[in-house]
Amino acid sequence: MKPKSNKQRLLTSNWQFWAIIALPLAYIITFSYVPMSGILMAFKDYSPRRGIWQSDWVGLRWFQQFLTTPSGLTVIFNTLRLGFYSLIAGFPVPILLAIGLNEIRAIRFKKFVQMLTYAPYFISVVVMVGMLMQLTDLRIGIFNRIIVLCGGQTLNFFGEARIFPHLYVWSGIWQTMGYSSIIYIAALSGVSRELQEAGIVDGVSRVQRIWHIDLPSIRPTIVILLIFNCGSIMSIGFEKVYLMQNSINMSTSEVISTFVYKVGLQNANYSFSTAVGLFNSIVAFILMMSVNQLSKKLTDTSVW
Repeated sequence: MKPKSNKQRLLTSNWQFWAIIALPLAYIITFSYVPMSGILMAFKDYSPRRGIWQSDWVGLRWFQQFLTTPSGLTVIFNTLRLGFYSLIAGFPVPILLAIGLNEIRAIRFKKFVQMLTYAPYFISVVVMVGMLMQLTDLRIGIFNRIIVLCGGQTLNFFGEARIFPHLYVWSGIWQTMGYSSIIYIAALSGVSRELQEAGIVDGVSRVQRIWHIDLPSIRPTIVILLIFNCGSIMSIGFEKVYLMQNSINMSTSEVISTFVYKVGLQNANYSFSTAVGLFNSIVAFILMMSVNQLSKKLTDTSVW
């Protein structure tokens, strides 16, 4: 009988592992890798009647068209503005919340705060936008009531283009800060108690312990999540932006994801929308690679 090779022994001895990952692997191949052939539409004048393979090649025409039109440049600017705004304003908040929760010694109060901050994450996008519309309503909205009580004038939050970025970003921070802080709380639980006790014995204040012990201990976690967040700068969610959009705030609310939906599905310009989506993915990939390399040089921490 011929002896089994190393590959055969690996497959037979770990068949339970392969059985577990078979279905997820098939799902990823079917719905993530097979559809990637549709990227060809970005370089063709796609016709549904002729199909992807029979449509005419046009090279980089759609990319050039997107990058040279005023609407395309506006969409790119809006996407970058929302992405960087969300990163700069939202990234530190879960860290600060995790540190604050970690310093709370009253267990019941700590659990109450955690429940209060985690709950908004499980609100659906539609309900979230509906709540925003009610809270900012001109007549009954609590925000406008507070503004009037303080002597100000009512403000049409959804009717002011300049307010849209702030409304989008800070509502997102409120919704996700609790859930995003979980990983930092887990990292803080691994901070050396000996270092904490030594700091207390030496008379180090609480703020100094946080700055010199807690933050350096969780720095690798912070850096890794920062890299992933930089990679998602261009990935502004479609649903929330689309629900918050109207004809008045369109100048600041039109982003790549909504632009692709309107051009690709509503106007049936599939090649152009595919090119825009591919451009978005390439820029996001370049951003993530650049930040990863910069992090590797400065902090010796990177994703790969």
